[in-house]
Amino acid sequence: MNQPFSSVWTREPRPARSATLSRAQIVRAAIELLDAEGLDALSMRRLGAKLGSGATSIYWHVANKDELLELAVDEVYGRITLPGEDTAWREAVSAFAHSMRAVLLEHPWAAVLLGSRPSLGPNAVALVDGLMKVGRRAGFAGMAVDHAWSTLLAFVLGATTPEIAWRAALGSTRVSDTELMKATHSVAEDAVRDHPDLAAHYAQYKDMDVEAGRAAAFDFGLTCVLDGLQARLDRGDAPPSG
Repeated sequence: MNQPFSSVWTREPRPARSATLSRAQIVRAAIELLDAEGLDALSMRRLGAKLGSGATSIYWHVANKDELLELAVDEVYGRITLPGEDTAWREAVSAFAHSMRAVLLEHPWAAVLLGSRPSLGPNAVALVDGLMKVGRRAGFAGMAVDHAWSTLLAFVLGATTPEIAWRAALGSTRVSDTELMKATHSVAEDAVRDHPDLAAHYAQYKDMDVEAGRAAAFDFGLTCVLDGLQARLDRGDAPPSG
């Protein structure tokens, strides 16, 4: 039976043909290139040049760029931490969410790829299994576990993606985060001059530490999500049907 999609995880990895190049080395080099220059910069030719190896050697280990990206994304999943089973569920989930945010900010290209195809790599599977165990330990059952963590992941991605976009814009300006924020604030002040309530609200941000403000906003949103999940547990709500 034909697979509905191709994946590097649907076939056994090939053994290295020499001691000088392995699949792990290829993935590490790809991640370094992705971190430095983004998705558009990754090609087998550029990766081969970085490794000092021909494309043929890379294709021995990965069939195409899509397979390489699958491997790279699973490596990123492996860098997200989830505390052990002796940790209270809210503390464990909070640590996971903060870790995921930090990892995505370090590897912003990965945020675009998450959810683009099934995550079947060993790191992704282990992380999902750990989250399922945390959910059941908290008291969620059946599909409610999936709905709970889908909500959590939607929040983390939704809160982090604009921050990634802002950092990308910042990188193209060659100015500091604080300088760009002040310039943006000046424009915003002019835009809301006919709306005094909004202008007064925006004034609170003028001298705010940018990183501290983002962290506080993330903490606030995460607490709201966890409070909502806790409220469902306290009410004993049945999981959504359908």
